[in-house]
Amino acid sequence: MDDLEVRQLRYFVAVAEELHFGRAAERLGMAQPPLSRAIRDLERRLDVRLLERTTRRVALTPAGEVLLRDARTALDAVAAAARRPRRAGRPEPGLCLALKADYDGGLLPRILDAYRGEAAALPVTLVLGGRDEQLPAPRDGRADGGLLPVPFDERGLDGPPLLTEPRLVALAATDPLAARPSLRLADLAGRVLPDGAPADRDGRPPAGDAPAWRPATGRPGVAGVALRRLDLAQLFNLVELGGLVWFPPASLARRHPRPGVAYRTVADLPPLTLALAWPQKSRSPAVAAFVRTAVVAAGAPR
Repeated sequence: MDDLEVRQLRYFVAVAEELHFGRAAERLGMAQPPLSRAIRDLERRLDVRLLERTTRRVALTPAGEVLLRDARTALDAVAAAARRPRRAGRPEPGLCLALKADYDGGLLPRILDAYRGEAAALPVTLVLGGRDEQLPAPRDGRADGGLLPVPFDERGLDGPPLLTEPRLVALAATDPLAARPSLRLADLAGRVLPDGAPADRDGRPPAGDAPAWRPATGRPGVAGVALRRLDLAQLFNLVELGGLVWFPPASLARRHPRPGVAYRTVADLPPLTLALAWPQKSRSPAVAAFVRTAVVAAGAPR
């Protein structure tokens, strides 16, 4: 059998992640019929069914689940093979760290200050992104490492946990629940998180025969707003309007007091653990020095 093409893997990953040919075609910037033909051609080439299709739903077969995992790894490797040589060939080398804005537990200033004193230190560039954008960056060569919430897919990555801190619920100051000093997840029934998940489940799949939900992927969401790639200002605005609730870490809540937002503890809400992850194959002295510095800084009294 000939080698699979990157294009085929990209098409399949889009369909497998969206589980909808129309949304996948829109994401890829192509028409749906050629995408459907490409997936059928891929199944014939592999001589295995990857997707179960009915008029109402698309689902992955066991073979499709295997290919999705391996295809993601392969696409990350191809992207990294293109990006890392370009970065290594830059006249002024540096270290790139991926993170979500304000999701550093307050550690980043101390880490950067200590890192500047390391003999192997390089200038640090921060690669800021939205939700779920940090994990791909160390894999595909856009970053040398990332600050990631645990758990995450650890394939190909190493990374020690740096800190664990409580999460709070951010809700509208006018919400009746804001009158209570502490809540439980069950109190948040009927409210939704930024990705459309039920807040009382903390983003976990529904139990038993409860109707399933699907995270928002750019289609109209709360109050007619697309819930993909929301920044902090947009999140706060939607919370203030009562459109959703949100579970920020306590350190972020301290940095962003707002009169229209109430932060409350949730007794049974799991905390946030933050880890520093980097590619297992990395042999960079600058990355090793950054990791050592981060671990020491995280363990120092704050």
